[in-house]
Parts: sequence; structure tokens; C-alpha cells
Amino acid sequence: MLNASRIKQHMDVRGSDGRHVGTVLGVENDRIVVTSGGMDHTIDIAIVDAVKDGVVSLQTTAEETVRRWH
Repeated sequence: MLNASRIKQHMDVRGSDGRHVGTVLGVENDRIVVTSGGMDHTIDIAIVDAVKDGVVSLQTTAEETVRRWH
């Protein structure tokens, strides 16, 4: 299970395809708050694959993740 305390403000969030999704603003409950395209969005922490070297990697592609916001 992922330790959410490892996710820090200003970390880069990338999809499973390596493409940029957004930048971490913080963690609230079971969701990561990210800024992307000048707007704030949330991502379910359950889709986080790994947190390493200042990057939050997701199990979904950038496109799949962004599609959930619209």
C-alpha cells in the first residue's frame, strides 16, 4: 500500500505513458490535488503506481487521467 505522506507539494505527476499530467498541490483524504492547465483537479490515490525521484507515477495514461476531469 502506498504511503501518501511520500507525496509532496510541487512533485511532478506523470501518466503510465510518461507524459505530464500536473503538479501536486497537496493530498486531501484519499485524493491528490494537482494543478494542470491553470485549474485544480483531484486524482484518486488508488491509481498511483509509484513515488520516486520527485515524480508521482500513475497506473493510467495521461490522457485517461485527464479524461476523468471532463
